[in-house]
Amino acid sequence: MFTNNPFAGLAGSISPHVMEGYVILMVILVVLGTLLDMMHKKNARFFFEKSKKWEQQAKRTVSGGEKFGLLIKTILSEVLTSSEFCYTPRRISHLLTMYGFVIFAITTAMIIFGADTSSGTLPFLWHLGALSLAIGGYWFWFFIRVDVSAEGHKWYQVHRDDLFIVSLITMATFALLWSFFQHGGAAGWAMLFFVLFVLAATTLFSTVLWSKFAHMFFKPAAAFEKRIRKADGTRDNLPDDYDPRDPAVQARFPDLPKYMGKNPPNMGLGIKRELPRHY
Repeated sequence: MFTNNPFAGLAGSISPHVMEGYVILMVILVVLGTLLDMMHKKNARFFFEKSKKWEQQAKRTVSGGEKFGLLIKTILSEVLTSSEFCYTPRRISHLLTMYGFVIFAITTAMIIFGADTSSGTLPFLWHLGALSLAIGGYWFWFFIRVDVSAEGHKWYQVHRDDLFIVSLITMATFALLWSFFQHGGAAGWAMLFFVLFVLAATTLFSTVLWSKFAHMFFKPAAAFEKRIRKADGTRDNLPDDYDPRDPAVQARFPDLPKYMGKNPPNMGLGIKRELPRHY
């Protein structure tokens, strides 16, 4: 099954040009949805005005080379490894979902646009991407999002904010079921799950304005902006990080040694000491 190309079975009933047109249409819907989301929430305007404000208050100029280095760090940290997630299960779930979606989307486009699948590599990656997407999505839905003790949510409580993750999970699930029944020769079941797969995918890509889909584009930009603001000294008006053991810091804050001593102990995890289970 994992090396079987499920799209090959559609050649007799659906024209390749129709499938190619569908992929192009979904890309257009994502672009339009993202642009409308930016206009509605005024994200670009907010970032532009905020950037101009901090540039005027910057304590130092960040060079082009330094910005490029910060961009690379943002890509390696916040984008590729999701280092902003302190809760390890949430981070793993996010990475499985993210990489699963990327692999699944790219291989789907490559297969539909006529890439060679005779070796079985692309179909294998297609199934692997769908499986990774499903595992990460269900993990998030049943074990992270549904944390009754901390959030008060139950798995069957679905809100508009869940449109993105629900359509994402169902798309991956129906894709795997479609491939499974097609490989097993159950044409009727295969067609049913193919139709459901298309409906879930269409919902995912056509509801960007009302879902968290566009969030994946804004989040890296916000992370990069945060690194720039830390480098130029403005820090978004947040206080500086101080080491209470530094003599210069103790001289600046004379009462610090009085209350914490000249060699303050490690303050510990603080709020991160335990998971939020006090709903």
